[in-house]
Amino acid sequence: MGKSMKEKIVLFEEMASNAHVALNVMQYDGWLLKFSEGHTNRSNSVSMIYPSTIDVNEKIAFCENIYSKQNLPCVFKLTDGDEEMMNILAERGYIEVTPSDIMVRDTDGIAMPEGDIVFYDKPVEEWLDAYFNYEGFGEKSQKIYRQMLDKVCIDAKYVAIREQGVIVAVASLAMERGYMLIQNVVVHPQYRRKGYGKALCEALISKGKGEGARTAWLQVIQSNVGAHKLYENLGFQKVYAYRYLKKDE
Repeated sequence: MGKSMKEKIVLFEEMASNAHVALNVMQYDGWLLKFSEGHTNRSNSVSMIYPSTIDVNEKIAFCENIYSKQNLPCVFKLTDGDEEMMNILAERGYIEVTPSDIMVRDTDGIAMPEGDIVFYDKPVEEWLDAYFNYEGFGEKSQKIYRQMLDKVCIDAKYVAIREQGVIVAVASLAMERGYMLIQNVVVHPQYRRKGYGKALCEALISKGKGEGARTAWLQVIQSNVGAHKLYENLGFQKVYAYRYLKKDE
């Protein structure tokens, strides 16, 4: 018997949290409040994937107070099916930002691409240096992200593609329950639109399958047309969407 959409959403939202681990997580009546000093909405927002019993407006006010004490904006992550909560937050002055899609495909039919491709079991310094440089991370974001990586408990692999000995593209995967999440896909600005993003994904899918993963999945911002086209061409299909809501300043 297949999973319902709600069951799929809970599964993927749990795996997303396990792969991109917040520095601190507070549990509150089925809601998860994540805090990571403001580094990414994914790790500084409220997830509402479990059943709730307390009045929703009381809970929203509680969250707003907690995040205010952390000197952080209160951000809510909503998935498809959360229309009622969307309306409640809109009435409180929240607006939608960065709607994104969860996309999946099985790991069959993808071969390891050719080239100077290197895998690491841990995020070694040369991988981190390239990732931070190509993503434009400042010193604070680098420090926070290193702390977040140290908190990941599930299996992970890191990949780099080299040209003439220099890393020009990196990505990583996180694996659990037969699923592999492709993330951190970034290419040196001078090497973009040359097929390196596709090669990174193919390398990770091939590697993940060899490690026992049956399904590959990823998260992509809907407005990133180029990435969407890449993933669709690789056979990924949308399962559901999510978005963040934050106060309109």
